[in-house]
Amino acid sequence: MKKEDIIMEKIDRSYETMTSKQRVRCVFNREKPDRVPINYFSNPGIDAKLRANLGKDIDLYEYLGVDFRGIGAGYNGPVLHTSNREDRAVNGMYGWVYRYIENNSGGYWDYCDFPLENADVEEIAEWKMPDPDNFSYDSLEGQLAANEGYAVHFGNAGLACIINNAGFFRGMEQVFVDLITEDEAGLLLIDRFIDGQFAVLERELHTIEKIARAKGKKVNELVDFVWMGEDLGTQHTPLISMEIFEKQILPRQKPFFDICESYGLPTMFHTCGSSSWAYEHYIKAGLKAADTLQPEAANMSPEYLKKTFGGRLVFHGCISTGGKLAVGNEAETVADCEHILEVMMPGYEYCFSPTHSLQDNTPPENVFAAYATAHRAGRYK
Repeated sequence: MKKEDIIMEKIDRSYETMTSKQRVRCVFNREKPDRVPINYFSNPGIDAKLRANLGKDIDLYEYLGVDFRGIGAGYNGPVLHTSNREDRAVNGMYGWVYRYIENNSGGYWDYCDFPLENADVEEIAEWKMPDPDNFSYDSLEGQLAANEGYAVHFGNAGLACIINNAGFFRGMEQVFVDLITEDEAGLLLIDRFIDGQFAVLERELHTIEKIARAKGKKVNELVDFVWMGEDLGTQHTPLISMEIFEKQILPRQKPFFDICESYGLPTMFHTCGSSSWAYEHYIKAGLKAADTLQPEAANMSPEYLKKTFGGRLVFHGCISTGGKLAVGNEAETVADCEHILEVMMPGYEYCFSPTHSLQDNTPPENVFAAYATAHRAGRYK
């Protein structure tokens, strides 16, 4: 398929009257923007296809009109974990182990081996974790300057995430056993990981505070929100009981909400699958925006979310990476996006975004059609 056949609809941005930062701030404040804010995530394979079809002279993020940019202090300390196996890759910071899984669309690196699956308290206490001192906090001022005009955030779906991150070390089954039995080793691992993340976020915010003061500003004038996450649902049910959520999950995440509130920063939270059962608790904890919003999962349709949480949560997501975008044609993709925009746009509380990273089996023409629809049908009159 030729490039001119894939890009079916040129994106008209002549109507835009706001910067990305202004646009996203409007939505977090439920004020009328010029259009819905737009975000983008993808696997490397489909990302390469999209960029190839645009050509090297066109920036993909600019072409799609992506309003969000993540910043953060990258790790610059020593490599803590390695492997001698040629068929494995290892995360140098945490020791997570990966193997490459091929599929019909390409492949991906998946977690395996689970190095702490059978570890006891002593082994977990001695496991090397990154020192919060070994992060490049001095780079944040340059990152802010490079992303001026965009909506910038700290964190991502993995910040303050307990179940998934612990699963990379111990395997998901053992993590659920840990939570149910209150296994000392498993809970120690969770706390070591979460405490490390919190320490880095605390120092990032403190660094931004110093930068802001030098400019006569506040932190929340430079950074727009903090993004966190936790996988809480299957497609039909919660992954854990409310008792475990209230005892083991939320109390460990509450300090993240509290420190963001102390700096006047809104929070956005990624939740996979059927997760709306936890939203009331997160709202009480200080949550402002919900991310992912898989519309095919139970109690996650746009209609249900708007009826139940409209006016109390900003919504970010709903464009299913397992739905028409991946398995439909262009017309079906456009119709699906138009429907979600129609439902979610009232009240100025929606950000157009894939539910997860675009997958390699997604037709590029569908991706371009989806984003063209966001610009056309996502305008506010």
